[in-house]
Amino acid sequence: QVQLVESGGGLVQAGGSLRLSCAASGRTFSNYATMGWFRQAPGKEREFVARIRWSGGGIYYADSVKGRFIISMDNAKNTVYLQMNSLKPEDTAVYYCAADASGVVGVVPLGWDYWGQGTQVTVSS
Repeated sequence: QVQLVESGGGLVQAGGSLRLSCAASGRTFSNYATMGWFRQAPGKEREFVARIRWSGGGIYYADSVKGRFIISMDNAKNTVYLQMNSLKPEDTAVYYCAADASGVVGVVPLGWDYWGQGTQVTVSS
């Protein structure tokens, strides 16, 4: 059974940084599989944040986080990271890790194969 386990969320002041981790287990992903981060704020729809191929390529960011967030892979640890810098109160949300084994999904939540349980990120002003 595939599991995605997120960690690293918390409370931080505006301008601060956090690093989220997502450890994958239960199956072997190919190099073209895609790992992604989404977030969902209260009362809002889940939105795309960033994605990366299991190979480490194919990186893509939402405009709202471009230049502030960095997604990366550690294949030896089956872990994807999201380094979040210059955090803003509007970044406050539950952050979810997702995986698509086929590597064909886009930037919407529909179609991703696996999801983590989410980790809360709160940015105070």
